[in-house]
Amino acid sequence: MSITRLRRLTQVLFILLVLFMPVLNILRYDIDTKELFIFQNTWTLGISETDIAASGLSGIKSSGHVALRFLLKAVLPWLAALSIFPLLGALFGRFFCGWFCPEGALFEWADFLNKKITGKSSIWDKEKKYYPSKRARGFYILITIICLIIIPPLIGIGLTGYLISPQRIFNELITQNPSSGVKAGITGVSIYILITSIFIRHLLCKYICAAGLMQMLFGMASPISLRLKFLSSEACWCTDCKRCEEACFMKIKPRKNTRDISCINCMACVEACNRELGEGLFRLQFGDRKDGVPKKSSDFLGRSRQAPSQFIKLQKKLE
Repeated sequence: MSITRLRRLTQVLFILLVLFMPVLNILRYDIDTKELFIFQNTWTLGISETDIAASGLSGIKSSGHVALRFLLKAVLPWLAALSIFPLLGALFGRFFCGWFCPEGALFEWADFLNKKITGKSSIWDKEKKYYPSKRARGFYILITIICLIIIPPLIGIGLTGYLISPQRIFNELITQNPSSGVKAGITGVSIYILITSIFIRHLLCKYICAAGLMQMLFGMASPISLRLKFLSSEACWCTDCKRCEEACFMKIKPRKNTRDISCINCMACVEACNRELGEGLFRLQFGDRKDGVPKKSSDFLGRSRQAPSQFIKLQKKLE
C-alpha cells in the first residue's frame, strides 16, 4: 500500500471515529440531562448538592472532601486532556495533522477538486499546474456540488451529537421537525466547513488551529520529535525535479532541512521523491541526528564525489 493510500485510510477511519463517538456514547455531553458520557458511562464529580451545603456548615473536613473530589474528577482529567496535543508534538511533531486530522483531510479533498476544475490547488494560487479538459471539468464540478450538498450537513449532524442526544437529532430529522438547537448546530458547522474549505484551508492549519500550533511549538522545542530529513550526503542523486515541492500542499521546501513549522509529516514529498528516484532522499526520523556516511555505490552519473558542492548549489537555489 502506498503512503498516500495508507494516509487516506487513517484519515477516513479517524473521521468515522469522530462522527460515531457521540452515537456510541464514547464521548458526548448532553445539554438536556447535563450529563457527560465517557465510554458509555456517565461521568460525574461525585459531589451532590447536600455535600456542597454540608461543606459550608461542617467545617474543614467536609470542605476538604469536596475540594479533593473536584481536583480528582474535574481538574486532573481536564489537564490530562489538554496535555494530549503537546505530548503528541513533543514525540511526533505534527504527525497527527498529516495523518488523522479531519479538517486537514477535508482541505486536501477541496484542494483536489479545485485542481481538477481550475487547474490550481487553491483560489489564491497564481499559476496553473494542471489543465483539465472540459469533460473532466464538468464531471468534477458535479462531484463538487454533490459534496457541498452532502458533506457539511452530515458533519454538522455528527458534531451536533456531542451536545444533543444523537437519538433526539435522528428523531427530529425523520419527523422533519428539528428544534432550534439542532438547526443551529447543523447550520453553524455547515457554514464553518464551507468557509474554511473554500477560502482558508491550510492557512488555518498554519496560523489558526490551536491543536496544530501546540504540536508545532512542542515539536520545535523537543530534541527527539519526529521530523522530516533530507539526506544531504546523498544530494548528488537529486535531479532538482522539484516534485517534492509540488507535492507539498503546505507550501514548504522540503530540501531546506530546516524545522519548518508548517511541515505536518505527511510524507507526500517522500513518496514524490521515491517515484522519481526509486529510493528517495527523504526520511522521517526522531531528533536531529546527522546523515552519517554516504552510500557506498558506484559513481552515479559521474557526480557521487561532488555531493557537498552539489548540495550547496541546491541550497542556494532553494534560498
